[in-house]
Amino acid sequence: MSRREFEQAVHEAMESVPGEFASYLEQVIVEVEDAPTAEEARAVGVDDPSELLGLYHGTPLTERSVESLPALPDRIVIYQRNLEQCCESREELLEEIQATVLHEIGHHFGLDEGELDDLGYG
Repeated sequence: MSRREFEQAVHEAMESVPGEFASYLEQVIVEVEDAPTAEEARAVGVDDPSELLGLYHGTPLTERSVESLPALPDRIVIYQRNLEQCCESREELLEEIQATVLHEIGHHFGLDEGELDDLGYG
């Protein structure tokens, strides 16, 4: 899949978020990169960088308060090469992009890995 097609699929996944939640994502930057660095993977407890499909950088909404200092914008990175390598078809890739985007959005809303697994976004 070309980078443009992949980015469009990520955009469509973001657009699928219901309106009542979408307003909380207006300041979140979403980017596509090929793959994470070994350091990025290790920082989140993943030994093999090829296993990391996406990554949320920021402070979850549940950990913020009015007393919090201003921070850099939250950022979600979706890793194209890793997603392509774990999928066998275009249809499967599109489904995995959707699931990965929603998984990372879940982190923005304060959900942990167990809660995301329970919701089917593990």
